[in-house]
Amino acid sequence: MSSYVNDLMAQVKAKNPAQPEFHQAVEEVVESLEPVIEKHPEFRKMKIVERIIEPERVIMFRVPWMDDKGEVHVNRGFRIEMNSAIGPYKGGLRFHPSVNLGILKFLAFEQVFKNSLTTLPMGGGKGGSDFDPKGKSDNEVMRFCQSFMTELYRHIGQFTDVPAGDIGVGGREIGFLFGQYKKITNEFVGVLTGKGATWGGSLIRPEATGYGAVYFAAEMLSTRNESLEGKTCLVSGSGNVAQYTVEKINQLGGKVVTLSDSSGSIYDEKGIDADKLAFIMDLKNVRRGRIKEYADKYGCEYIPVGKNADFNPLWNHKADCAFPSATQNEINLKDARNLTKNGVYVVSEGANMPTVPEGVTHFIKEKILYGPGKAANAGGVAVSGLEMSQNSLRLSWTREEVDQRLQGIMKAIHKQCTDASAAYDHEKGYVNYVNGANIAGFIKVAKSMMDMGIV
Repeated sequence: MSSYVNDLMAQVKAKNPAQPEFHQAVEEVVESLEPVIEKHPEFRKMKIVERIIEPERVIMFRVPWMDDKGEVHVNRGFRIEMNSAIGPYKGGLRFHPSVNLGILKFLAFEQVFKNSLTTLPMGGGKGGSDFDPKGKSDNEVMRFCQSFMTELYRHIGQFTDVPAGDIGVGGREIGFLFGQYKKITNEFVGVLTGKGATWGGSLIRPEATGYGAVYFAAEMLSTRNESLEGKTCLVSGSGNVAQYTVEKINQLGGKVVTLSDSSGSIYDEKGIDADKLAFIMDLKNVRRGRIKEYADKYGCEYIPVGKNADFNPLWNHKADCAFPSATQNEINLKDARNLTKNGVYVVSEGANMPTVPEGVTHFIKEKILYGPGKAANAGGVAVSGLEMSQNSLRLSWTREEVDQRLQGIMKAIHKQCTDASAAYDHEKGYVNYVNGANIAGFIKVAKSMMDMGIV
């Protein structure tokens, strides 16, 4: 690590204490950018990296709400408006007990580069609350969402900041949030994405992140003249991203053998076909049950989460491809080693930063096809951008048209990564998608910031 990176990281840690996820995200990007900074001293002179690291605006607010028993609760709401150099802030809202300022700053920082890669004019942001929708009634979730939007509405807008869903924020929550925004402002505008199909949503939006991660894996495989046909795949999670990752892998001829939730994981050697996936979707989206029910129904292996385990058994099966689709830092170094030891040579991240830095280093050292989240899972925000376009045009595109555009965007992201890796990486013959994604995403934002002056 150079003195420039060391000095910069010392500043970041001093100004942002107790935010390890944010430090991790910044360090990975800054290390990738060293050759760019050397080639473009003007970026260093104008403190472009330092300005990208510092959010343009951080909003934090209380969210009081009443449960079905009449008891009052108080949660904390956030919106990180990170960077608007290439378009309005864009990024999801996460409702989960783990939400804090550092996690949202890491997600917002990643979002800046991810949105830049999509080729669409979108800045980066992220928000949410430490509210947990799990176990709450629809009415309780509605009351929380209405209270949350009663403050958030004054900070967002179709030309300012356009939130979307994320962990804990699906179609139900987006509906409640949009309804409250519409009531307060007396406007029907595309201020949120992930909306219902009958009131401004886009087809393919629920599928987009999972589909995109699979399309990106297919693009990486194509560099070795291979496809997903006949490949055995490991997928973590069982929510929206994981479900549609499974669906698209099945459509392209692959076989998925794992899924998981916070209680444990399942291993189905026969594969999770369309009928089994339909059961998972009903279990998770309608009944909101636990993944163990799948194992009970289909008689496959179920492994409960081990509290003191130093590895995740889900990543310790023979396979060709892995799609981490649950949450940040779910693959540690031991998991990364288990994956490559078991024959995995393609990793396409459906979640944000699911692999610890040591795991990423291992993947690159082993020269596997490793697609980092900011590139591989950009399909979700890409179709959110397409939803914004449809709202502005007052049009709805067909499912086939949106899917075709999504495939085109994932191809364009892959090309940006390979081109940037080739231009700035000294190691020929291997595409470092981490450096490629970071560099390609950064240069577009940096040049825009240079054009706009010191603001």
